[in-house]
Amino acid sequence: MPRFLTDALDWLSDAKGAFADMTIEISAATREFVSDIGEISADAAGEMKEYVVDNPGKCAVVAVATVATGGVAFVAAPAIAATAGGLGLLGAASTGTAISTLSGAALTNASLAALGGGALAAGGGGMAAGAVVVAGVGAATGLGVSTVTATAFDNS
Repeated sequence: MPRFLTDALDWLSDAKGAFADMTIEISAATREFVSDIGEISADAAGEMKEYVVDNPGKCAVVAVATVATGGVAFVAAPAIAATAGGLGLLGAASTGTAISTLSGAALTNASLAALGGGALAAGGGGMAAGAVVVAGVGAATGLGVSTVTATAFDNS
């Protein structure tokens, strides 16, 4: 057998061994990582439980504020979406018309549909999904503001 073939086969054999070793190391590291994540999650859940038990009032205020702002945003979703659409923040309706050029119900409906990922006919979530998006953003805003406020009272 020619020397270059022998060298190539030796190299492949060495590479195969190195690959096998690397696979074993990656597998061990992955198991360790997953184990660490499990411990971190358990620790975080325990700390969260302790915080809720130690601060039930603050946690209740944060929960109520989150639900309230999400509810208000859901109720106000048509007006919020129409405002965003009227300001030209949402692009074009499924018909190709610029949403900012629409008015009334067409503006509201196209804006909600745009926030919902597009019209149902175009494969988007439609107006209902748009209302849910607005409510979700409202709830997230309420969660953030109430958490920062509760934390500020913690530190004062």
